[in-house]
Amino acid sequence: MPGCRARHGAAANLGYYPMDLLTDTLVNAVVASAATALIVAGLSLIFGVMKVENFAHGEIYMVGAYTTFFFSKVLELGYWVGCAASLCVTALLGVLIEYLLLRPVRKNPMGPLIMTVGVLLVLQTAAVALFGLNSDALVESPFPGVADIAGVTIAWHRIFVIVASLALLSALVLLLQFTRFGRALRAVSQDKEAASLQGISIDRISLVAMGLSTALAGAAGSLMAPITRVGPFMGQPVIITAFVVIIIGGISSLRGAIIASVLYSTFFTFIATYADSTVASIAGLCLMLIVLIVKPSGLIGSTQKV
Repeated sequence: MPGCRARHGAAANLGYYPMDLLTDTLVNAVVASAATALIVAGLSLIFGVMKVENFAHGEIYMVGAYTTFFFSKVLELGYWVGCAASLCVTALLGVLIEYLLLRPVRKNPMGPLIMTVGVLLVLQTAAVALFGLNSDALVESPFPGVADIAGVTIAWHRIFVIVASLALLSALVLLLQFTRFGRALRAVSQDKEAASLQGISIDRISLVAMGLSTALAGAAGSLMAPITRVGPFMGQPVIITAFVVIIIGGISSLRGAIIASVLYSTFFTFIATYADSTVASIAGLCLMLIVLIVKPSGLIGSTQKV
């Protein structure tokens, strides 16, 4: 994830010792894993239910970050109001995208893909028009300062990102496993026709699933806003990472998406820190190719549904 990496040379210039760099890289890897898991969980969820490759998911992440910035800094309502607004705005945006754009072209195999690419371009253009081409919006964290845990110095906001991400992912798992809606959603994911014959509304499930998916991306953007650069194109590397991760983990497998998020983010962060971010990107794609060759269905397998 952007904003979670430290280059070895830069770290050395700041006076990092090898052990300091290692612990800092581990913290960055955990933060990146948490944020990536939130984004990928939403993407995997919507693919499992609607079989839609949402290429605008990275831009939803960007909208979440900008919404937090707008409410917390421009309107001066504080970070928590910005977080709440981010969840509401991105969830509503997801519902509108599904109802107005995806539902009418549901029977067209290429229709949803084209629509999400169009949404991607519209959101990017809107961000540039509203905030400028080279926007560098700054969001203040409600948790300033650092904590000293067993001799390891960690910024309080990074701890908050980890805890909040775990809480949201746990809530998602509980929702899917132990609620009537979760059972209905999993039924639609496994067999739409059979679910429809049981009286489950495909339209309603798709609408709620899309809103839930985009809300998770918005939450990730809001959480990461104080520790990463907020800009119109911040969603581009995010969506690339997200698709690589779900391919590694197993398409439409939520468990696979979460496991792959941890593995890939740790792998990427360490290579980016000790070598270079470009090398890390190439290595990540090579890792994806190796997984596809050895196990084409991904680490968990495409038979494991949401």
